Amino acid sequence: MIYVIRHGKTEWNERQLMQGKADIPLNENGREDARKAHEKYADLPVDICYCSPLIRAKETAELFLEGRNIPIIPDERLSEMDFGVYDGQAAIGEFVDTGFYHHPEAYQTPKGGESFAELYFRTGEFIREVLMPLHREGKNILIAGHGCMNCALIAQLEYTPIKDIWKHMQRNGEVYTVKMQ
Repeated sequence: MIYVIRHGKTEWNERQLMQGKADIPLNENGREDARKAHEKYADLPVDICYCSPLIRAKETAELFLEGRNIPIIPDERLSEMDFGVYDGQAAIGEFVDTGFYHHPEAYQTPKGGESFAELYFRTGEFIREVLMPLHREGKNILIAGHGCMNCALIAQLEYTPIKDIWKHMQRNGEVYTVKMQ
């Protein structure tokens, strides 16, 4: 089975700022999100965890798996989408005009940012090289990541087109079980 958790809240989440490659830590609410998920999913069968190298995802994985002898392996391909010049900016206004939320299939990549095609390429590579071989071995895998990256990963595993990517959006600290086809 494949489980995907979105990191707990950060100050930038609470201020509704775009949070891509910036390495923003969890705030106390985010740590509480992870602790609650730890309690709620204490019996979730997990053999191995892969996570984004960004601190908010790593700390979420550590708190979620606290007290369990499960390896947590960071992988750069699981870091959040790069929002370029919009990183740290309000998630409204000019950014909305890029098509990111309402027409992701036509998203206009900002300067210094990453396209959905680039995000799909690196997460798809992770799926092919890491996730699927472990899944075929019968391993239960936890992925600790981010809103957009998790959506891209889940969308590919469930054959969801980019235009419908946001149907997989999770709340902070929420676990999604991937329904493999």
